[in-house]
Amino acid sequence: MNEKKKSESDIIIDELPLLPSRGVIVFPYMVIPLLVGRDKSIEALEEAMLNEKKILVAAQYEEEVEEPDPADIYKYGTVAEVKQLVKLPNGMLKVIVEGVSRAKINSFISTEDYFSVEAEMFSENEPKVDKEVEALMRIVLDEFQEYIKYNRNLPAETMISVNNIDKPGRLADVIASQLDLKYKKQQELLEAVDPLVRLEKLLSVLQDEIEILKIEQNINKRVRKQVEKTQKEYYLREKLKIIKDELDYDDEDDDEIAEYKEKMEKINLPEEVAEKIEEEIKKLSKTPDMSPESTVLRNYLDCILDLPWESEEEEEIDINKSEEIMEKDHYGLEDVKERIIEYLAVRKVAPAKKSPILCLVGAPGVGKTSLGRSVARAIDREFVRLSLGGVRDEAEIRGHRRTYIGSRPGRIINAMRDAGSKNPVFLLDEVDKMSSDFRGDPASALLEVLDPEQNVEFTDHYLEIPFDLSEVLFITTANVTNTIPAPLLDRMELIEIPGYTDEEKMKIAERHLLPRIYEDHGLTEEQINISTNAIYRVIREYTREAGVRNLERKLATVVRKVTKEFVEGRDKMARIAVNSLDNYLGVSRFEHEESDLEDRIGVATGMAYNQAGGDILAIEVAVMPGKGDLTLTGSLGDVMQESARAALSYIRSKQNEFGLETDFHKKYDIHIHVPQGAVPKDGPSAGITIATAVASAFTDRPVRGDFAMTGEITLRGRVLPVGGIKTKILAASRAGIKQIIMPLKNRKDYIDIADQIKRELDVHFVDHMDQVIELLLLEGVKNEN
Repeated sequence: MNEKKKSESDIIIDELPLLPSRGVIVFPYMVIPLLVGRDKSIEALEEAMLNEKKILVAAQYEEEVEEPDPADIYKYGTVAEVKQLVKLPNGMLKVIVEGVSRAKINSFISTEDYFSVEAEMFSENEPKVDKEVEALMRIVLDEFQEYIKYNRNLPAETMISVNNIDKPGRLADVIASQLDLKYKKQQELLEAVDPLVRLEKLLSVLQDEIEILKIEQNINKRVRKQVEKTQKEYYLREKLKIIKDELDYDDEDDDEIAEYKEKMEKINLPEEVAEKIEEEIKKLSKTPDMSPESTVLRNYLDCILDLPWESEEEEEIDINKSEEIMEKDHYGLEDVKERIIEYLAVRKVAPAKKSPILCLVGAPGVGKTSLGRSVARAIDREFVRLSLGGVRDEAEIRGHRRTYIGSRPGRIINAMRDAGSKNPVFLLDEVDKMSSDFRGDPASALLEVLDPEQNVEFTDHYLEIPFDLSEVLFITTANVTNTIPAPLLDRMELIEIPGYTDEEKMKIAERHLLPRIYEDHGLTEEQINISTNAIYRVIREYTREAGVRNLERKLATVVRKVTKEFVEGRDKMARIAVNSLDNYLGVSRFEHEESDLEDRIGVATGMAYNQAGGDILAIEVAVMPGKGDLTLTGSLGDVMQESARAALSYIRSKQNEFGLETDFHKKYDIHIHVPQGAVPKDGPSAGITIATAVASAFTDRPVRGDFAMTGEITLRGRVLPVGGIKTKILAASRAGIKQIIMPLKNRKDYIDIADQIKRELDVHFVDHMDQVIELLLLEGVKNEN
């Protein structure tokens, strides 16, 4: 284009049209055809043809970019001369260019119709060819000759074109243009302006490529040899097969076939199963060993013959022994243990009757899984545990059909195979954690497993034959029941396992947790003693849970630190008292301060049931001038939001009793918030709590802070019963609450609460919201607004 100028370093600077290339690097001295179809690129070529036929070719960083910006293009490229340009019928241009010199883009002058750039053109300053340079050039030529030997895409005549080059820079460029490299590696060579640096980089690239080509050649030789061997074996086996068919020859002496037949004869199989196995053995005898089908047949036969078709444990139910085992393994849970003993008594008297499926429901850490183990010990059966948490594929239960590559039986059949008995105690853990997707619904597949009328002929997709599960004693566990599908829940008998009281946790720690922790950490009772008061403090100030899982972790932390002290030289018994706990566990996590029980306006304490066992929630209400909008925050579910609206409607219906204006709901915005916003919450049991907080906020009357409550509210103010009473009361007790309000119809649930908990609580049973207001709202200055 315009005039050329020289910089101080004698580098030519010129304005040139730019052709961005995709995956193609043009080197100096290289002649290459290019197909050009983008509008800006065509405009750039037409501009070059009008001005000395010079154009700068620079590669894009990413080939996929259709309309590149300046930032998408490498700074280094090659100034090329257009040798030929042909317009194709489809509107594209076929252009042949020859690389002239390297160039670096200093700036983009124009980017509208086409890219126009100011570029520095580097003249090739070839170094003097001394002995060292000559040696380097010879090594590069030798390596290039070795490269040609392994790369069949380059003819041997290529060496002739490079042998006579006596300039190192040109030699590097010509060889680089012949190599089959990724364009990013070619770009690195292009950006090496110094000829000697370029030649050394090229040498390194050649050596790497030769090593890769050698490895590829070795792999190809091995594959070719294996293919030839496989083809030979296949040919011979097919020939042998034809000979056997002609002679009507059955190879009874084949060791593998004979082993399968012998194994089958030792098992008393159902007729349908025996016929299926004989059919599969016959298929295997006629299948070549190298055929993939033979592996599928062997896996199938191994699986089906390993199943416990007739092997079962003799059931010995001794009720007294069972009671001893349950008492030894678990402290507390009297109602749960009594129900399990009743269940075992019925099995002893009527073993042939179909047994119900037990579902143990409770918070984490209350002993659901260990109860299943105790049942297996009590009746002297094998115990099998299958975790269903996160299972979302029906094939996990029913297995995959053998038509699929890598098919296998489902978890139920695999567990029966591992048990080695057809009547184990089978624990299906976390049955509430299953989900479904496009691969099917595992909960629906479990219906057949857990239905006594259907599981006598449970059919796994992989087996393709029925397997009898009717003698299996199934026990399931769950944290909550609302996520279990109704048809599945209908097949199970629920046994609720409430949380433990502090006294029960204390006994569990002394009898079960500490002896196990001491043994796991290599200590004895002569080396460490944790006082009763210290354990109580761990329970109350370092954990807040329905079970004992975190309690076990905290006690293990203390014992672990004591073990470290003995390793470091301690020689006296470690006595862990209340005051020394801070040295081992740090500052207490939970402290019940007076501020937690403070009487506040617009704040009421509710009792909640969750997967962790239960908790108390301070529901907050703020009233501000506005247009009557209701805002609900805290990750509330649909049912809980409806409870909030019902509570507000109740307050509106009682506006005269509360001394509120007729249109108060139009003058104020109401914001109801439930803390722990990241935790989803739902259910109707917060109804009376929300109504109390709203009434307090509008009347400016404080709510008694020493009360916690639960109950559903109706539009007429009636208080309806709710679930999870045991768990909620235990949670309130752990939090230091002494006064509780609950629905009158939940009195029957309160009877089952442990006596030591009842003695600490003052419970008020109500059937109408007016009673709640009378108990909770203190006299204060009414809202004059």
